[in-house]
Amino acid sequence: MSIGTPSARCILHADLDAFYASVEQMDNPELRGRPVLVGGSPQGRGVVAACSYEARTYGIHSAMPMGTAIGLCPQAVVVAPRFERYSQVSSQVMTIFRSITPLVQPLSMDEAYLDVTEVVTGRLASVDVAIKLKNRIKEEVGLTISIGVATSKAVAKIASEIDKPDGLVVLEPGMERRCQ
Repeated sequence: MSIGTPSARCILHADLDAFYASVEQMDNPELRGRPVLVGGSPQGRGVVAACSYEARTYGIHSAMPMGTAIGLCPQAVVVAPRFERYSQVSSQVMTIFRSITPLVQPLSMDEAYLDVTEVVTGRLASVDVAIKLKNRIKEEVGLTISIGVATSKAVAKIASEIDKPDGLVVLEPGMERRCQ
């Protein structure tokens, strides 16, 4: 049985890659390709709210004290969060999600579950729906997104983490143990 057959659900977990940092890089081209840290001041008790993939190569991650992050990568660019802007971009992305299926469960500004069972069983294969979604987010918003496809939310979320950034992993029923 494959994903999208009448007896199997088809769930996508869609997760925008390094969301806050990616929005900053999209809006400010001079930041592209550079280690970007979004968060509080390194002089105070600021923490990294998000970091670009360029910053992650230095061992930086979300929730790390900003002072520690700067110590790991002194050339990083620190940007104050712009939550209103992130909310605007998130709304645009969620509108695209809902144009594909009304069954969208947002988890945060940058990730959601989409139940595309009816779309898949009616017209397209699950991988085609995911590719279409990735392409629309890239073309209409300007960001990359990682998508996991499975028959359950939990497995779809795990699948979306496997091939970041800009990944697409489809786990057919019976393949779940390969993620362990």
